[in-house]
Amino acid sequence: MRLVILDNYDLASEWAAKYICNRIIQFKPAQDRYFTLGLPTGLPRNHPESYHSYMWNNFFKHIDIDPNNAHILDGNAADLQAECDAFEKKIKEAGGIDLFVGGIGPDGHIAFNEPGSSLVSRTRLKTLAMDTILANAKYFDGDLSKVPTMALTVGVGTVMDAREVMILITGAHKAFALYKAIEEGVNHMWTVSAFQQHPRTIFVCDEDATLELRVKTVKYFKGLMHVHNKLVEPLYSMKEGN
Repeated sequence: MRLVILDNYDLASEWAAKYICNRIIQFKPAQDRYFTLGLPTGLPRNHPESYHSYMWNNFFKHIDIDPNNAHILDGNAADLQAECDAFEKKIKEAGGIDLFVGGIGPDGHIAFNEPGSSLVSRTRLKTLAMDTILANAKYFDGDLSKVPTMALTVGVGTVMDAREVMILITGAHKAFALYKAIEEGVNHMWTVSAFQQHPRTIFVCDEDATLELRVKTVKYFKGLMHVHNKLVEPLYSMKEGN
């Protein structure tokens, strides 16, 4: 497990972006070897607060991704279980997930695997915790009645099957979750803690997120930054990768 600690949110985001860029280039995408993005969703594609809209406005329309390679769960499918099963099948047919990138909530949930979720769960329909609903109310003008109460999500087991997992954790409000993730044992009430047992996990955080960690832990991982920075320096280009 790696813990990469940067001074602030912007630097943590930049380090993560460089790492993802290098990993995509090392993957060497081609017509028969494509880079795939998969996202959980619970709203119609054209809803302004859906994951599809968010990712399109903030990422997809700025890059040359083939829309056919952006696999997004349809939270409005007629048969939600069939939709989840088909998503798992697509992952398997694509050869599995090379790099899963995700964030966590203050309660340590990964994707929408809320506290108490099975650590071997697969893609499924999940009831959202009140904390998650409250956290997302800001995207719906503060109106709780407009916030989805259920969502389709990849399971903890689905993510654990990825060859590599990157978790982004920033802000003092997520400091206790980071502490639970790396300094205490694996616990289904803090689903992010499952990734202690993944062979290739990278936690990327800012200083504020380390406030609950032991001083010794922080000093240890900061002492490894010269090693971690070799993962993003130099920054590769597609021309060099090919």
